[in-house]
Amino acid sequence: MTDDFERMWADLAPVGRSAASGGYFRQPYLAAETELRAWFAEQASARGLRVEADGVGNVIAWWGPAGGPAVLTGSHLDSVLDGGAYDGPLGVVSALAAIDVLGSRGFVPGRRIGVSVFAEEEGSRFGLACLGSRLATGALSWAEARELRDRSGVPLPDALEAVGLDGSALSLAEVATFVELHVEQGRDLVKRGAAVGVASGIWPHGRYRFDFTGEANHAGTTGMEDRADPMLTYAMTALAANKQARLAGARATFGRVEVAPNGTSAVPSRVTAWLDARGPSEEALSALVAAVSQQGADRAGRDGTALTVTTESVSGSVAFDADLAGRVATDHEGGDWPVIPTQAGHDAGILSAAGIPSAMLFVRNPTGVSHSPAESAQMSDCLVGVSALADTLERLAR
Repeated sequence: MTDDFERMWADLAPVGRSAASGGYFRQPYLAAETELRAWFAEQASARGLRVEADGVGNVIAWWGPAGGPAVLTGSHLDSVLDGGAYDGPLGVVSALAAIDVLGSRGFVPGRRIGVSVFAEEEGSRFGLACLGSRLATGALSWAEARELRDRSGVPLPDALEAVGLDGSALSLAEVATFVELHVEQGRDLVKRGAAVGVASGIWPHGRYRFDFTGEANHAGTTGMEDRADPMLTYAMTALAANKQARLAGARATFGRVEVAPNGTSAVPSRVTAWLDARGPSEEALSALVAAVSQQGADRAGRDGTALTVTTESVSGSVAFDADLAGRVATDHEGGDWPVIPTQAGHDAGILSAAGIPSAMLFVRNPTGVSHSPAESAQMSDCLVGVSALADTLERLAR
């Protein structure tokens, strides 16, 4: 298992990696991510797995008897901009390694097991997280998806056509259970002294576009009192988001900003900023976004600017199947695995919302840092995760 895992991990390490930052740029339907999907197909073929691929970049490699209820595992291979190595690929590599472990045990699955790679999980190119799993479950229609554009204005259908894809999505109708292994994006397992844990649920979260508009003018000749500067309105709104999230025990992040005309010596005419907001409940999330939007609008009134807020995507709260989580977490030789919540979104949340019983395994992250080149996991913990996933699949696919 160690050799197989380390070999696969070494294969992935250089793909899409920035020499400057050490982070990864594996955006969907571009060179690095396309190379990774080809690598996955090669790995599946080498194991004699049956590969099923669709027209949006989702791929499943099947092991075991055809037809009937299936057990699905896997994750994604795309990354955020300048992301870490583990978010997504750890689940894919661990799933392939778990298949190898089960084969070495002489296990013959009574139900077929699939290893999945879902497309555009991060939403880093087309702005909608879990695009592939949303299309596969029917949570998003192709009519809606085809209207998506990337930052350069490239329509999703054109991006797909450029890599030989046609937009058709595979069906998950026969998937009876989904288990996703993922690096933990926090330090809960570090505090508990546990190498692996099981997810209890996912916080609701959304992405919102804030368009601040004002009046472009000369930075030197325009008096401070004569300005309609949308940057000031944005700055106050960002501070308001920080305060409101702290008060609510929630999360609010403006992580992406575009400015026009984006000149050093010009008062901007427009600032567009994207808010990522998350809360412990859907009511808390709605209240957080409403409070931030209201404070931004109030400030716009004082600055002589205007604010328009557009909801780009919202994912509701997810409570994973408690019985399934119990089956996954309990009755292990070393003791029960802890069951913990997560504030991050995952494909498992989309499948769960679609009525597919789902569970997640987390692997300890020493620093808790994620969506960053500093994201990490110890090899020893990764191998514990592979064993845990193999044990879980064996339980579910007998």
